[in-house]
Amino acid sequence: MAGVDPATRKKVLRVISISLLLDLISFTFILPLFPKLLEYYRDSEAPAFAVSPENAPQAQIQTQTLLQTILAYLNAYKQSFDRKIDSRHDIAIASPIIGRISDRYGRRNALLASMTGNIFSVLLWIAAVDFRTFLASRVVGGLSEGNVQLATAMATDISDENNRGSTMAIIGACFSIAFSFGPMLGAYLSSIEMVARNPFATAASVSLALIVLETAYLWACLPETLPSKTTLFSDSSASEKQKDKPAQRQPDTPAVQRTNSFALLSAIHFVFLLFFSGMESSLSFMTYDLFGFTSANNGRLLGFVGIVASIIQGGVTRRMPPLRCVRIGVVTCLAAFMILSRVSTVSGLYAAATCLAITSATVVTGLNALTSFEAHAAERG
Repeated sequence: MAGVDPATRKKVLRVISISLLLDLISFTFILPLFPKLLEYYRDSEAPAFAVSPENAPQAQIQTQTLLQTILAYLNAYKQSFDRKIDSRHDIAIASPIIGRISDRYGRRNALLASMTGNIFSVLLWIAAVDFRTFLASRVVGGLSEGNVQLATAMATDISDENNRGSTMAIIGACFSIAFSFGPMLGAYLSSIEMVARNPFATAASVSLALIVLETAYLWACLPETLPSKTTLFSDSSASEKQKDKPAQRQPDTPAVQRTNSFALLSAIHFVFLLFFSGMESSLSFMTYDLFGFTSANNGRLLGFVGIVASIIQGGVTRRMPPLRCVRIGVVTCLAAFMILSRVSTVSGLYAAATCLAITSATVVTGLNALTSFEAHAAERG
């Protein structure tokens, strides 16, 4: 396989990591705000006149807003599947399309196009004085969200089997660091009111500034990493080294043979994210209902998860075999779900959050590393 010299790999990985940090910090601003966001839109779109017992049925029909309609359907949906509004199925639809575009037109072009969609999404959030506009911003953001997938693909492009596990751990560490600061910063910014009709415009504006900065940084510093469209890969030097050292390369062949099924890994990844991402999106609603958590309380809780995950990512995950990471993470995920199903105290909530932090630091990183081992160069993206 073509190789990237260590200096180039380090430079590209630094650009990917910084851009991913900016993107994820911006993305996590909104996580602790969801309960208050929906409460604000519900109250602002509530009927402006008093409803008497005589006209209640007719008034309810005439004044039902989009948010009330969606919440009614979500309530029925939740009773069957226990899901929340931010499950983000639009990301699942967009990801394969963005991946195919990156394979055809290059990672850099696909990422810059994705960033354009993200900028438009946050602009809609700034202008969201009603729920329809806010919902449109979330849909646009989901349909254009390809940063994480493309960052993972680029990290795979520039790494080989010897350093891919540690490279994926660095990508995972960006998630943990972002979750350490993003939610708390978002909760703080939500307390600063710049626009009366949109009390969350301050958080949205700072989020926009971070995304614009990220886009400019990527445009200026990120090279193309797709092997078929770049000169980063030293094919000739790699082939010469193989010719010069046939005895050293030959014994490595059995060691890189894998027995993991790509379909099985994909299925495990899908099932895990189906439940874990739904739980993550629902956590702030759960704490709001059970403990009356404010945005600041939720920000501190999510920040705690990020800090613990960062410590584990830096000290444990990058040194551990990927399969063991996955096994440990799945067990702690099960423990977290069991604790959350019976939680009645804040201390129990933080115990579950500790288990969630371990899961966040291990499972996806391990699965990404295992999957990248199975994929050929032409299949990554």
